[in-house]
Amino acid sequence: MPTNSKSILDTPIEYLKGVGPIRADLLKKELGIHTVLDLLQSYPFRHIDKTKFHKISEINIADDFVQVKGVLNKLQVHGQARKKRLTAQLKDETGSIQLVWFKGVAWLEKNLQPGVNYVCYGKVNFFNGRINVPHPELTLPNENTQTSSHLAPVYHSTEKLNVKGLDSKGRRIIIFHLLQRMSGEKLEEHLPDYILQKLKLMGRHEALVNIHFPKDQRCLDQAVRRIKFDEVFYFQLRMSQLRADRQMHIKGLSFGKVGSYFNQFYKECIPFELTGAQKRVIKEIRVDLGSGVQMNRLLQGDVGSGKTMVGLLTMLLALDNGFQACMIAPTEILAQQHYASLKKDLEQLGISVGYLAGSVKGKKRKLLLEELATGTLQILIGTHAVLEDPVVFKNLGLAITDEQHRFGVAQRSKLWKKNKPIPPHILVMTATPIPRTLAMTMYGDLEVSKIDEMPPGRKPVTTLHKTEENRLYVFGLMRKLIAAGQQVYIVYPLIEESAKLDLNNLMQGYESLERDFPKPEYQISIVHGRMKTEDKDYEMQRFVRNETQIMIATTVIEVGVNVPNASLMIIENTERFGLSQLHQLRGRVGRGADQAFCILMSKKNISKGSYKRIKSMVRTTDGFEIAEADLKLRGPGSIDGTMQSGMAMFKLTDIVRDGDMIRVCREMAVRIFEKDPSLELDIHKKMRLHLEHYFHLVKGWSRIS
Repeated sequence: MPTNSKSILDTPIEYLKGVGPIRADLLKKELGIHTVLDLLQSYPFRHIDKTKFHKISEINIADDFVQVKGVLNKLQVHGQARKKRLTAQLKDETGSIQLVWFKGVAWLEKNLQPGVNYVCYGKVNFFNGRINVPHPELTLPNENTQTSSHLAPVYHSTEKLNVKGLDSKGRRIIIFHLLQRMSGEKLEEHLPDYILQKLKLMGRHEALVNIHFPKDQRCLDQAVRRIKFDEVFYFQLRMSQLRADRQMHIKGLSFGKVGSYFNQFYKECIPFELTGAQKRVIKEIRVDLGSGVQMNRLLQGDVGSGKTMVGLLTMLLALDNGFQACMIAPTEILAQQHYASLKKDLEQLGISVGYLAGSVKGKKRKLLLEELATGTLQILIGTHAVLEDPVVFKNLGLAITDEQHRFGVAQRSKLWKKNKPIPPHILVMTATPIPRTLAMTMYGDLEVSKIDEMPPGRKPVTTLHKTEENRLYVFGLMRKLIAAGQQVYIVYPLIEESAKLDLNNLMQGYESLERDFPKPEYQISIVHGRMKTEDKDYEMQRFVRNETQIMIATTVIEVGVNVPNASLMIIENTERFGLSQLHQLRGRVGRGADQAFCILMSKKNISKGSYKRIKSMVRTTDGFEIAEADLKLRGPGSIDGTMQSGMAMFKLTDIVRDGDMIRVCREMAVRIFEKDPSLELDIHKKMRLHLEHYFHLVKGWSRIS
């Protein structure tokens, strides 16, 4: 294996002593470990104190983890096939304790040596009136002393790794010997001295050693802090680099004119006063559009805060400057609602608005595409169909995506190609509010606008948690509100009964409600994703016209349904929904003058995570607070890649708990790029090389909204 530190880190894992081709293949498949650096960055998830030993006679059920020395004997295999287990006895001068394994029995039986002294570490268990230790870690005494510090690392593992000796103990030995070999030549430091000194950071090599085998708790804490800093700082450098690159090299269409379309609509057609937040955001967008640099802005705001009106006014600015505009939505229902609303709003201005979705076919589709290509169609509203290659604009100046989290990054990137050579301005909108720390991380290269003010007169939705025992109360509230002329949504997670999930399903719910709310006194609509578009539209319109009082639906109504007269949302099997989805569903009510209610129905016995989600929903209607809670429960998605779940780049950093570090790193990265945009100064040379080396696979997807 090469001896210099850089090539050691890049060395394929199969060339590492103690690994080999077979084990290497398993590490790649099970943990994604391909190189020595990958192995060193598969950090332990906890450390255990290996300096304390128990006497077997002193162990009791109140103990958590224990470490004992003793002679191993009485190895026996019990049962067959999947029920096979291995038991053994460990004995010291004070007594004996049973050890038991349920996995990797064949390998253990072959490799454990009866009559030999072992150090045993494991979690105490009480079964059939006896104390035992299931799946203990066994180490030979000299091996234990050699690879253990005051705090010994514990790594995540799998059954397949355990069988091949690559369990936590096996990897600990491999990493220990690797770090010993690397001790003669320390890893090169890539951070400038001024950063290390200002923030009092541990050196790179010391941090990598102490994250695995710390001298003490203080060294471990310092190592964790340094590694977290590297993760966040280089990510923020990357974001700053992308932002600077976009501003320097990606030209934007210049919308320098505020003309008759915008002014007439603003003065004559808006039936209400815009909120202060809406006015502020429009000013921010106008600055972007006139800068000569492509706008790449995220507009976030809670359900009902008025994002669509801001989007409409932005489209009018594009039209005033001689360009077309488009808005794409994730569902036909939402796209059709936008289309109907915009067509009505813009009718008196003589603006041509078109609609395109998968359901638009034949002559109608052909005519629309011709009008789009010649420029006679000024605004296009649609679904994913807008992204298809045959859809060609004459001069697209603005592309808006609504509910942007519903579109894959690769899909959104297609919007860039709809106007050549200069890409259109991009505005992405979301009704899922994003916490500040996540926004700084996920959208580090976007400008972020926030509508944090609701229209005046809106009453907060009263949210209640109920179980099946409270069904009569729920039906009573439904009858009361319907008698007052109001309407009700009931949302189910499934369309039909599932053998795997014990859930109330939509069809059963419909049949049950028909008995409790019989015709002709009550009328019920039903909407779900498997219905034909025209059938869904028919049922939706009946509900909008108040011809039906109850709407039974799946989450197809999560976005896009605007019925101000609906004042009660009942969500069945709430434990099966995520927080952001629950918040979106709740946003369907409370749009009128009446007090609105949201009832979260669940089983009596639900998981701890489900209970926390429901508790958050009952406690607050603030979307940003809910987003923070959702972030803590579920974690963020991937940022710079095309994946949208799992932040693989951050191995130790928690973007909720480490918000202060994220802020420090972002501010420092921004200052560095202001002074040294190309990182060409001598003090930044190593930092630039490190950034290039470890981000060479990144394709810059995050630039595309």
